[in-house]
Amino acid sequence: KQHHMSPRTQQLLYCDVSNTVQFTSKMSHANDSIHDEAQDDRFLEILMVSSLSTIPSCVFLYINGIMLFTLRSKAVFCETARYILLYNLLFAETVQLVLSQVLFLLAADRVIMTYPLCGFLTQLANLTTTISPLTLVVMSVERYVAVCYPLRHADIVTVRNTGVSIILIWMFSFLDVLFRVLLLLEVLVEELQSLQMKNYCSSTSMFVGPISHAYSKAFTCFVFTSAGVAIISSYIGVAAAARSASADKASAHKARNTLLLHLVQLGLSLSSTVYSPLLIALSTVVVRVVFVRIQTLVYMFIFIVPRCLSSLIYGLRDQSIRPVLMFYLCCRLRLSVVKVKSEVSSSA
Repeated sequence: KQHHMSPRTQQLLYCDVSNTVQFTSKMSHANDSIHDEAQDDRFLEILMVSSLSTIPSCVFLYINGIMLFTLRSKAVFCETARYILLYNLLFAETVQLVLSQVLFLLAADRVIMTYPLCGFLTQLANLTTTISPLTLVVMSVERYVAVCYPLRHADIVTVRNTGVSIILIWMFSFLDVLFRVLLLLEVLVEELQSLQMKNYCSSTSMFVGPISHAYSKAFTCFVFTSAGVAIISSYIGVAAAARSASADKASAHKARNTLLLHLVQLGLSLSSTVYSPLLIALSTVVVRVVFVRIQTLVYMFIFIVPRCLSSLIYGLRDQSIRPVLMFYLCCRLRLSVVKVKSEVSSSA
């Protein structure tokens, strides 16, 4: 026998199905709305973080670019050892600023890269990170020789010897990068199933094995400890020489201030090594919105600001660089203002 539903039962069944469809449609619409709001919030977050870091980076890159151009604009800058070393330091810090900003933006946009591409960017950043403290050591030694051995300074600190020291700095830094790459390749071949990364690109994410992590710690400790000892020893030597009757007091005082500046710069460079551990500690105690804001501020003060201090401090302190630097900066600004005024007057 076939069972026939009554009209009342059919009507109730139709109402239940209709209500279920309407409820499902509302839930789907609500989920779509929540998803759209989440995407909008994420887009605003990325836009805010990118703007807060990119605008200062562009300003500082412009200042560093003018400073690098200034150090190549006069023959005296190209033929004096300390200016050649300063150019090498500023060049390394400018490249490091560019790479840091690129890696930060890629991480903010949550771009997942391959190990080879990420390895190229991070190892290039490691190369310039090592060059900075080593260049500060050579600059400190140059000031020590200038104060303690003024008669032999011209024979010891020559353009040729300065060029050789810069080549040795780059070779030492390159050997460190080569060793890191060999450690990475060994782990990639033996353990990893895919070249695609699971997280965003950073120096920490390239520690794919305990050996590479231990090596990075040991090498960083060795470089910065050695640099600190060298700079402090140079400062003590200059301070001791300044007490002698034959020493040039003004030159010794200026050299001591310069060495203190080198020590501060070394500390700022060292502060970048605590960036990742600091963020890991903060991520466990603060909510995501607060963490993103703190991360941006920490990144700006650890990576962006120190990379521009060298240009500003050396450019404003040095009596030979300052007028040339101010000329190029102010001349560019005046030309921009004159151009804008001419365009406004012509349009009117």
